[in-house]
Amino acid sequence: MAEPRSKGALLPEDVDFDDCLTSYTHIYSPDLLKDQVAFITGGGSGIGLRIAEIFMRHGCDTVIASRNFEKLKEAAKKLSAVSGRRCLPLCLDVRQPESITAAVDDTLKEFGKIDILINNAAGNFLCPANSLSFNAFKTVMEIDTMGTFNTSKVVYEKYFQNHGGNIVNISATLGYRGQGLQVHAGSAKAANDAMTKHLAVEWGPSGVRVNALAPGPVSGTEGFRRLGGPRGEAAGLFQSIPLQRAGNKTEMAHCALFLASRASSYVIGAILVADGGSWLTSANDVSMLLGIASSKSAKL
Repeated sequence: MAEPRSKGALLPEDVDFDDCLTSYTHIYSPDLLKDQVAFITGGGSGIGLRIAEIFMRHGCDTVIASRNFEKLKEAAKKLSAVSGRRCLPLCLDVRQPESITAAVDDTLKEFGKIDILINNAAGNFLCPANSLSFNAFKTVMEIDTMGTFNTSKVVYEKYFQNHGGNIVNISATLGYRGQGLQVHAGSAKAANDAMTKHLAVEWGPSGVRVNALAPGPVSGTEGFRRLGGPRGEAAGLFQSIPLQRAGNKTEMAHCALFLASRASSYVIGAILVADGGSWLTSANDVSMLLGIASSKSAKL
């Protein structure tokens, strides 16, 4: 494998942890999402936070929603400060349709509309299937898959059915090859990919575009740290990826921006893989993966 070349100048700005960017260079028109409203689950941290920021830097107001309201409030202040747009933090649990309904009602009361839904709420960890508790598997399916359906259904019935809109489901490539230690998340995301296509077929006539974004390893996220990303990076494992690096949160936000905007106006039922080619070439090494996995059952 050739030595990776430094291409930092070509990468969009990013920062680690859940902070806003210190600078930003637009690659799309700054008014691409002017006066639109985006509802983003899991929007208080990680990729969801950066999606909210990039959308707001393109003229969008946002709702960021998750279970941790204190984190959401802090994130909303930071997002509004750097963008000058409104950000409404709302507490919800995507496993509970009634809490989604309340949050969507609050959103419509505050903004009068929803143009974009980003289904980003998810849970993941590394665990061998035989050590995975029944409850752990169930919980991931409930958050990732049921949560995506629940939120999509509520937003569709409350607004999109009569006004149209855009849905972007944050997916993953784990199920493409049956990634070791990821039967829970891989199964959940594979179901979401199918759901994306089914909903695109059924809701397209209502003017609703449904697409998915499947990130690979993304630096500066809790998932990256929890799933062994820093260890793999230090060991040189990312050199097996065609682009020979992890992605960053801003890159994922740009992909979501494309799918949620008029830039992709004729794209529907698509799954945009943004992983640097990782799933094509990276090892699915059972011995290595089992060596870094906990032998204890995952409990949620």
